[in-house]
Amino acid sequence: MTPLELILILVLQFEGISGVIHFYYKPGDDAILSCDGVSSSDRVCSRVNWLYNRDLSQTFDLVQNGNVVKNSQARAARMSLDTNCSLVINITAEDAGYYTCRLSSKLDSAVLLSIITILPSPPDADPKTDGNVTLECSLLRFRSLGCRPNSIRWVNETGTVLLGEGVGYEFMGQTNCVSVLTVKRQSGHNRRYTCQVVERNKVQIEAHYTPDFTEGTSDDEPDKSNTDWSPLDYAMLTLRIAGLLLITVIVVLLIKGRGNKTPPDENNVHDDGDEVNYENVEATSAAT
Repeated sequence: MTPLELILILVLQFEGISGVIHFYYKPGDDAILSCDGVSSSDRVCSRVNWLYNRDLSQTFDLVQNGNVVKNSQARAARMSLDTNCSLVINITAEDAGYYTCRLSSKLDSAVLLSIITILPSPPDADPKTDGNVTLECSLLRFRSLGCRPNSIRWVNETGTVLLGEGVGYEFMGQTNCVSVLTVKRQSGHNRRYTCQVVERNKVQIEAHYTPDFTEGTSDDEPDKSNTDWSPLDYAMLTLRIAGLLLITVIVVLLIKGRGNKTPPDENNVHDDGDEVNYENVEATSAAT
């Protein structure tokens, strides 16, 4: 290991004493890594170069003379320079590491980029079923750096720090830069779990995780989106259909019965001058 590498490790281990700027982001964010020492005459960025290290084994050129290097891995399509010569990156997990802004005839400007992620384990676990899920919160950073114990913590929606074992959760501990929490997924209890990175007695960044359940599901109300029917559901449907058919038949018979009524016989009425005689009154009444 060269003396320069040893100096770099010492510089990074003692945070904040060397002008190293620390940035914390989440995947999907747009990171803006500033380049210190850029004057008004450098605004065209023609003398600005950006370099990247994930570890001390290899250095990649990201920007040369103000132009993004197109063959600088897959991240080239996600990078650009703004008017202040700052490096703009649409963040993914692979972007964590050590960045250097280098201007000709000037000292380098160092930027340390750390990225927080929360993933359920296993990642393909069904998020809409009851049961336990293990959450892994990771702080991705320059590989020569570690994480202090208890620097990655979990809190619930009320801000209570989750330690040990409690109702609906079990804290599995922190190993280097990975903190693990097992939580109970229960329909109707949509709780939120937050992973926080605490460094220099300050929360630097946090990420949230909310278990996702089938919409409309609760403990007291059945899932209306469920298409599985019970035998009772089929029996009730059959009774409704039978009742509807019975009512239809009755209505048809009533209509048909009214249509078959015999009209009064006109021959039963005799007009003898001013006197009208009605015959077969008893027969008519009986028929009615």
